[in-house]
Amino acid sequence: MALPWSWRRQTANKALVSPCTHHHIAVFLLTFFSYSLLHASRKTFSNVKVSISSQWTPSYFNNTALELRPYELWNCNHLFPSAEEATLFLGTLDTIFLFSYAVGLFISGIVGDRLNLRWVLSFGMCSSALVVFFFGTLTEWLHFYNKWFYCCLWVVNGLLQSTGWPCVVAVMGNWFGKAGRGFVFGLWSACASVGNILGAFLASCVLKYGYEYAFLVTASVQFAGGVVVFFGLLTSPKEVGLPELGTDEEGSAEEDANQPLMDGDDADDDDRNYSIQAADTESQPKAIGFLQACCLPGVVLYSLAYACLKLVNYSFFFWLPFYLSNNFGWKEAEADQLSIWYDVGGIIGGTIQGLISDVLQKRAPVLAMSLLFAVGSLFGYSRESLCLFGIRSALLAVSGFFIGGPSNMISSAISADLGRQDLVKGSSEALATVTGIVDGTGSIGAAVGQYLVSLIQENLGWMWVFYFFILMVRNLLFLS
Repeated sequence: MALPWSWRRQTANKALVSPCTHHHIAVFLLTFFSYSLLHASRKTFSNVKVSISSQWTPSYFNNTALELRPYELWNCNHLFPSAEEATLFLGTLDTIFLFSYAVGLFISGIVGDRLNLRWVLSFGMCSSALVVFFFGTLTEWLHFYNKWFYCCLWVVNGLLQSTGWPCVVAVMGNWFGKAGRGFVFGLWSACASVGNILGAFLASCVLKYGYEYAFLVTASVQFAGGVVVFFGLLTSPKEVGLPELGTDEEGSAEEDANQPLMDGDDADDDDRNYSIQAADTESQPKAIGFLQACCLPGVVLYSLAYACLKLVNYSFFFWLPFYLSNNFGWKEAEADQLSIWYDVGGIIGGTIQGLISDVLQKRAPVLAMSLLFAVGSLFGYSRESLCLFGIRSALLAVSGFFIGGPSNMISSAISADLGRQDLVKGSSEALATVTGIVDGTGSIGAAVGQYLVSLIQENLGWMWVFYFFILMVRNLLFLS
């Protein structure tokens, strides 16, 4: 049976994988773990919501607390009169974070294309770590509880955390070409899921000493990671004298590696090379503008699609431990450990689906097929009423495979494809800006979703929350 033309061309050019040096490995690992640490600090907040809610409500509403009298004296420093109001405020904090994170992504992408990516990433990691320490640790040590202070800190944290994703995707795009990008970026985009697992693990280990120590540990590790990034990350091959993407003399193989991969159309063999950086270092092109980036083919469409998908993905991220504890009576530490399986599924899904999209030379059909199965997995999980750990773990892993996998593909490999189209030839600094637009739009959808989740759950119950997720995935199918 004859092979498709795209397969024959890749076989002839042996361009299924990009050339790899120890510098590529170092960049892969540094960017991977830098974003993992950012996600770990976010995950800590979602993993300790039950403990925070108990601390913010009076002890006579908290069945696990000692009854201390008089009530007015011991409960005067608490924020809310009931656990329901505390839960609503926690959802509000999620929404505030995601809105500020979304705004920050649009700004960080533009800044990342104009300043040193290493400086921007390191500054965001270290500054965000300090904010997390103030939010979760210092306020508890000082017994200082104030809603407006918490809101302000979480707005700042969202803006600082937004520096992470556009910078790490841009750095990866500078080092890894089109050849094998689906697999490489699929494997690398597991950094978010690894961060979730790391955050859940750290929180469950120290939660018995108090939720403030969960924030302390993750903030300390993240700050140390920001220092390592500042002194060790190489943002592009030219910093160590290696040829940049598209400047190799091998010709056709690297040319194929730099072609955009949005659909199944084979690129013309006479298409010219281009690179994310300027070929001539003496005349560095200016960074692409925000409106120009929005006008690139596929950017708006994939941004809207990612808004629907990130809404579902981040709802699992923010609310899954709380849902397991609130709806099934799981202990908080056990719910944290169980939620890890959703991220395990996302890691496997992103890697396998990215590899399949490389082999097929098409990404959209892989996304559509995965989303069809995602509808079934969401419906099955909403109907499963058993509290058995094994069954819940398997269902969560399947849901993560079909939801987290496409999310990882859009936010990494497809964003890199969009930022390296032929239309960007005259202005090579576009990858961080395009990534910021895609992820920023997705974060707006996720921010709206967190408020809707808390609203639907309070008035209709968790079953209708899953119906809402299914509706969002169906909308995404129409867009794709």
